Amino acid sequence: MTDTQSADLSTRTDLRNVAIVAHVDHGKTTLVDAMLRQTGAFRDNEDVAERVMDSGDLEREKGITILAKNTSITWGGVTINVVDTPGHADFGGEVERALTMVDGVVLLVDAAEGPLPQTRFVLRKALARDLPVILVINKIDRPDARIAEVVDEVYELFLDIDARDDQIDFPIVYCAARDGWASMDSPEDGGAPGSDLEPLFKLLVEHIPAPTYTEGHPLQAWVTNLDASPYVGRLALCRVMNGWIKKGDSVALSRVDGSVSRVKLSELYLTKHLERVPAEQAGPGDLVAVAGIEDILIGETLVDPEDPRPMPVIDVDEPALSMTIGTNTSPLAGKEGDKLTARMVKDRIDRELVGNMSLRVLDTDRPDAWEVQARGELQLAILVEQMRREGFELTVGKPRVVTKEVDGKVYEPVERVTIDVPEEHLGAVTQLLAARKGRMENMVNHGTGWVRLDFLVPSRGLIGFRTEFLTETRGTGVLNHTFEDFEPWFGELRTRPTGSLVADRVGPVTAYALISLQERAQMLVAPTAAVYTGMVVGENSRADDMDVNVCKEKQLTNHRAASSDATVKLTPPKVLSLEQALEFISEDECVEVTPENIRLRKALLDPIDRARIVKQRKAAARSDA
Repeated sequence: MTDTQSADLSTRTDLRNVAIVAHVDHGKTTLVDAMLRQTGAFRDNEDVAERVMDSGDLEREKGITILAKNTSITWGGVTINVVDTPGHADFGGEVERALTMVDGVVLLVDAAEGPLPQTRFVLRKALARDLPVILVINKIDRPDARIAEVVDEVYELFLDIDARDDQIDFPIVYCAARDGWASMDSPEDGGAPGSDLEPLFKLLVEHIPAPTYTEGHPLQAWVTNLDASPYVGRLALCRVMNGWIKKGDSVALSRVDGSVSRVKLSELYLTKHLERVPAEQAGPGDLVAVAGIEDILIGETLVDPEDPRPMPVIDVDEPALSMTIGTNTSPLAGKEGDKLTARMVKDRIDRELVGNMSLRVLDTDRPDAWEVQARGELQLAILVEQMRREGFELTVGKPRVVTKEVDGKVYEPVERVTIDVPEEHLGAVTQLLAARKGRMENMVNHGTGWVRLDFLVPSRGLIGFRTEFLTETRGTGVLNHTFEDFEPWFGELRTRPTGSLVADRVGPVTAYALISLQERAQMLVAPTAAVYTGMVVGENSRADDMDVNVCKEKQLTNHRAASSDATVKLTPPKVLSLEQALEFISEDECVEVTPENIRLRKALLDPIDRARIVKQRKAAARSDA
């Protein structure tokens, strides 16, 4: 902004735009619920679900926020637009986009867990945009709360990411979002529990700056998100930076490639509580939804046709993991889904790209498969899960890290990992991460029998790590990680130490075959399940793969006792979720995903072809030696 523009700067005192950012499960969505209830968003007799902002099926099932969403509340004559953001690092693109819509952030930190990797990630992004911060210490009613220590840890975090002195001078409010109250005084200092969220509302109005704009400036409405309506088609969600936007206006669209074209706005909506309400016009600082532009994209700007002044394109961090997604090529293809062709799969992936800036799609050497790059395994798994629920049948490859070349050297992504474990599992966890090239940065014993470990680990070392980690800690360990930086290639890593049992024929699984196999392997299939040649049916206890016959039937003779089979019990098979299956598979394996089943298989189904590849690799290894 030029000096001339800043001299004419005006303020919308009746409006505040704020994002709530935090690590996953620290209570963002629960806090928004309480804010909505206390500002009259719901009727007294209205039946409202918990975490009302998590409206997607997967968000409700997994208990996480996947898409950033905004709502509005009114307090003391001021409209407060609140943007609820995801807590998982995999959906960091949503956070970065949300921060372009607001003038300040509420940083939510759990009073027991303290700041975790995603806290660092979102705080770094907020400070880079020079957004003022309000610190909310949430869940202060937890019996294991350590409020003063957590506040000190947040100050250390600000210092660690090189915050300026004025950025470190932030207000603190103490909160129990589930019970709907906040206080400016810490309970550890004798502060009494509050009765409502009034202290937080007051702080939002006083500390978050009102939107500013330049008088007489032509229209600038920055497209920060996309949505769809069954009635009016695609909706562009915009932050009006300058000027006024009106329903029915003919405006210009400044595209990402620099071109400008005329468009007409058929509808204009403002958000009131949880609903979009039609509006005739909106001004600077408003978060609006406009309809009538079918091919609009995130990062583009609605501008004045006579004086177009576009906003900069929104930048997000580069992807760290990639995965091949293609059509289902197994012998069972077409039996469970109705979307099977390469064109359907490509169209669906392209639709995802429109609203998801953190994804990249590259062609492969096959016409029916594409390399999809994203932030992490969870983001990729969510995409595949959404597609299978829509009726797609897919073949999904093992996640791999996205590398880049710097000064002739290969660099790979590194994650900051924070682990909380009971003291007795400390040695086991340290050994696990050492084998995956993990580098310990810090270790803190809270004196409660639990230890917090901070590691820097190459991203590929974390593929398949979560299952092994939970096994070693008997399900008690808590693992969090987020992207940190790129570092030189770490060399070869040991990941899965076991091999696979591979079916050697087509047919139904028999209990008789499983009885003899379950003593030396963990089975992944149950009796009567359909299998085919090359399908992975179990986890071998040894490192080698083994072809087995799981369709073998018992030969009936007259030389057996009637009760000889009754005493043998089958161990239940290990049932893998989609995320677990992607973690489990080896380099030469992939996952068959259909609306009804998740199957593991070899990329090459023919055992002769697989044996030939293994032989060639061994020969190449000997020649290199």
